[in-house]
Amino acid sequence: MSTSPGTPDVVDLCAQLIRFDTTNRGGGSSEGEREAAEFVAARLEDAGVRPTVLEPAPRRTNVLARIPGSQPELPALLVQAHLDVVPADPAEWSVHPFSGEVRDGYVWGRGAVDMKDMAAMTIAVVAEWAATGRRPRRDIVLAFVADEEDQGEFGAHWLVTNHPQHFAGCQAAISESGGFSYHVDGTRLYPIGAAERGTSHLKLTATGRAGHGSRRNPANAVTRLVQALARISSYEHPIRLTPVVEAFLVGTGKALGVEVDLSDVDGTIARLGPAATLVENTVRNSTTPTMLQAGYKVNVIPGTATAQLDVRTLPGTVDELTATIDELLGPDVRREYLEHQPPVQAPIDSPWFTAMADAITDEDPEAVVVPYCLGGGTDAKAFSTLGIDCYGFAPLSLPVGFDYRAMAHGVDERVPVDGLRFGVRVLDRFLSR
Repeated sequence: MSTSPGTPDVVDLCAQLIRFDTTNRGGGSSEGEREAAEFVAARLEDAGVRPTVLEPAPRRTNVLARIPGSQPELPALLVQAHLDVVPADPAEWSVHPFSGEVRDGYVWGRGAVDMKDMAAMTIAVVAEWAATGRRPRRDIVLAFVADEEDQGEFGAHWLVTNHPQHFAGCQAAISESGGFSYHVDGTRLYPIGAAERGTSHLKLTATGRAGHGSRRNPANAVTRLVQALARISSYEHPIRLTPVVEAFLVGTGKALGVEVDLSDVDGTIARLGPAATLVENTVRNSTTPTMLQAGYKVNVIPGTATAQLDVRTLPGTVDELTATIDELLGPDVRREYLEHQPPVQAPIDSPWFTAMADAITDEDPEAVVVPYCLGGGTDAKAFSTLGIDCYGFAPLSLPVGFDYRAMAHGVDERVPVDGLRFGVRVLDRFLSR
C-alpha cells in the first residue's frame, strides 16, 4: 500500500505522537494522555471518522471510534493501543526521549515500540481508506486508551466496566506485542501473541512475637517471613504446556530443523538458540519476591514482617499455583492479593489467526508465523472480560540484529522506518479482510 497524496505518513505520525509526553509513573501520577488523545481524535476526524473522547479523571483521556463495515453482519474487530508510556531519563539517552527524532532509519523516543508505533500505523491505515474511498468489510472499533502502563483504572478496565456498549459485536481484538519479525539463523519468525500469563501481586504478612533483639525468640516474624521466601524462591515450578506454547515449540522447531521432544521441554528450548527467549518464561509459573519491609529499629524484633511477590500464572493453572503458594508459606504467614488479573488465551485454530498469518506472508512470503504466549501483560486482560479473543498483533519488519525486545521500557527506544511502513501494509491487508 502506497500513501496517497495528502494523507499523513506513518513515520511523521509516530514522531508526532512520541513528542507528546504521556509519562505514566503509576499510582495515579501521570502527565496525562489528553494532548496525544486530542491529536488522535483530530486525525480521525480528518479521515471522516467521528471519535468519542472519554475521561474518567482530568487528563486521563481515551479515544473511541467505530468505522462501519460494508458487511455489518460480520463480527466486529477491535484495534486497541495505549497512549501512555513509562518514564524515561533524558540523561541516559542518545536523543531526548520525547524528541521523536528521525535519524539513521529509525524513529527515536519513548513509546516508539510501546506502543505509539501501533497507534500511528492504525491512523495511517484509516487515513488511506478515507483518501481512496475504501471501507472495511466488517465494523472496526478503535480504542486509544490511557493507563495501560499502570493498572488500567483510567483506561481499558474503566472502559469495559463503564462503557462496554462501545465494544458491542467485537469478536476479536489486536494490540501490542506480536507480529514482529524475529531472526534466527536465516529464518524469519513472526510470533503472534495468542495468550498471556496472568499477573498477580501478593502481599505476604508474617506474624510473630515482638521483643528485644538480644533475646532468643522462636516466634520472630522476620525469620518466619525469610524462611517462607526461601521456600518460595527455591521451588522449581513444574512444566505446564499450554496449547499456544506447544504450538510455538512444534512450529519453531520445524522451521529451524530442531528436534522437539515434548517430554523434555527444557532440552527442546535449549536447542532453539535465540528463539528460546520467546518461550523460556512461559512454560512455567513464576513467583518472584520483589519487596521486603520489617521493623523500625535494629535492636527490636518486630511483631510483623511483610513482603510482596510478583506472580505470573499460565492459563489453566491459577488454582494449582495458589495451592502451591499456600503450602510453601507455612502456618504463620498469610497472603492477600493486591492485584489479580487472570491469564488469557485465544484460539489459534481460528479464522482470525489465519488471517493475521496470511497478511504477514502476503508481504513476506518467507515468513514463518507461530503463536506465542506473552510472559507479561497487556490490556487484553481487560477486553477479554467482554468475551473478546485478544491477540498480540502489531506487525513490524525488523532488521537483523535489532534487539526489539530490549526496546520497550529501555534506553534509546526506537522503531525502524521501513518496519513501520511494512506494518501499515500488513495491517491494511488484515483489517480489510
